[in-house]
Parts: sequence; C-alpha cells; structure tokens
Amino acid sequence: MSDTRARPATAAGTWQLGDLTVNRVGFGAMRLTGGIPFGPGDGRSDRERSVAVLRRAVELGVNHIDTAAFYFSATRSANELINTALAPYPDDLVITSKVWPARDPSGEWWWAEPGQLRGQVEENLRQLGRDHLDVVNLRLPRSWASRSVAEHFGALAELRDAGLVRHLGVSNVTSEQLAEARSIAPVVCVQNAYSVDAPGAQREILRECGDLGIAFVPFFAIAGGRRETGAGARDDEAVLDVARAHSASPAQIRLAWTLAQGAHVLAIPGTGDPAHLVENVAAGAIRLSDEEIARLGAVRQGGA
Repeated sequence: MSDTRARPATAAGTWQLGDLTVNRVGFGAMRLTGGIPFGPGDGRSDRERSVAVLRRAVELGVNHIDTAAFYFSATRSANELINTALAPYPDDLVITSKVWPARDPSGEWWWAEPGQLRGQVEENLRQLGRDHLDVVNLRLPRSWASRSVAEHFGALAELRDAGLVRHLGVSNVTSEQLAEARSIAPVVCVQNAYSVDAPGAQREILRECGDLGIAFVPFFAIAGGRRETGAGARDDEAVLDVARAHSASPAQIRLAWTLAQGAHVLAIPGTGDPAHLVENVAAGAIRLSDEEIARLGAVRQGGA
C-alpha cells in the first residue's frame, strides 16, 4: 500500500513552516474539549475518545496540530489531551499555539499585555510538556484591525531569541499588520478566518502570503460564518452539487476548495469524532476541477 493510502494526510503535499515540513492537512484541537468550544462542556467530549482521535490523526499522517492554552472546558484541556495522547512526541510533529487572548479558571476572557506573553508561552509549555514551542501565533483581537502589533509581536520576538519559541506567526491580521510584524521578525504563517462563504476581503492577504512564501492557515474553513458554533445542517446548493459529483460530504468539499487556493494554504479542521477525523483527512485527496473551484468561489459573492 502506498504511503498516501496508508497515511492520507500526505495526499495534499507539504509546506514549510520555517525549517519545519508539515503535511498540508493538519488538525485543530479546539473541538476536543466539548461540543461547543469555550463552553462549560455538554458531555460530548469523552476523554478516551479525544485521546484516540489525536493518536489516530498521527497514524493518518497528520504532523501539524493547532492548539492553545485557552482551549479548555470545565473538564478538558486541549493541550493536556495532546500531551497525554502523543508524548513522547514524534520527531516530525509540529505543534502550533497562539497567545494574547486568555481565559481565567472560570472561563472569562482577558487579553495579555506584552509583558504577560511570556507567562502565556510558559503555560503552553507546561501543559504540553515541552521545552519550546514550534510555532506561536500572535492572535489579534477583532477590534485591533487598524492598530499596531509592534509591542506585542516584539515581545514574542524576544521569546524567540531566548529559545522558548522556534517560529512566529500572526492571526486575525491585515496586510499592513503582517508587514509591520515582518519588519520585526520572520513570520512563517498567517491564521485568518477563510472559507467558501466568508467575505472576500481575505483573498488579497492569501495571495500576498503565497507571494512571500508564508503559509496561510485558515480557521473556520468548514464552519464558515457559523464560526465556533460549527457546520450547520444547511449548505449552499453549489457546495451540495459538487459534493454529490465527488461522492463526498459538504465538509470535505469545503476543505478541498480551501486547499485548492494555493500550495501554501494549510487546513486545520478540528473534531472530537473519529469518523469525522477520517473524513476530514480524506478531503486532501479530492481534486476539484477549475470550473468547480470557480463555482464554489462565487458562493462568497452571492453568485452561486
């Protein structure tokens, strides 16, 4: 059996996060902690099942896991689940986290000052059981679109120089903020919301990342505008038509379309369901025609 058949996460090829090579189909850990992220937990997150999902993801060839210390519910921590399931970690496994937002033990949100970012990085290290983080994204508040990132990103660059972080990325950024961050330290990835039915404003920064050789890592590629609430029961007719043509699910088509946006685009679909995991990873092998890519791209413009 070929490696692609045995490890389907390799089917979409690879990309570089600095000097780290990752398969373009990765895994997002947000949904491991419960049915609704950041909620109190509703019984749908079984610890043993979550551990099994993580181990199965690696068996399928996933070597890029996206997480954060603030991914927790009343009874589950994504980072600690990753530690339990995968430590000692495979040599090729890349774990990406994010800082700036945080939650206190009661679940209430707060935003770190630049001097507090080291504590957030160290909390990720403690939970994951590591001495450095492969990639850390500076996750901006949605209200920060016209403001400078220099102070916060500069603080992360100091942690990189100190050896606590290997590579840096940015999330929820504009093109101007990306340029400002790159003037301070190298940026290996941009994490912004992007999907078939999201507003088209992100297309320019996606193209810019490709020109710069920076990975573009969209979140909510399946959920789209539904964001944390997850994929809904209804889908656009264009998505449903293409799904039928490929004997695939709408979620798989959304992921395949995402990956078709460029060789530098990575997917990090998340789930706590073993069957959904297999389905998501298999989407990397779906090849859409140019006509299908264009029709799905028109959904965001109300043209499909």
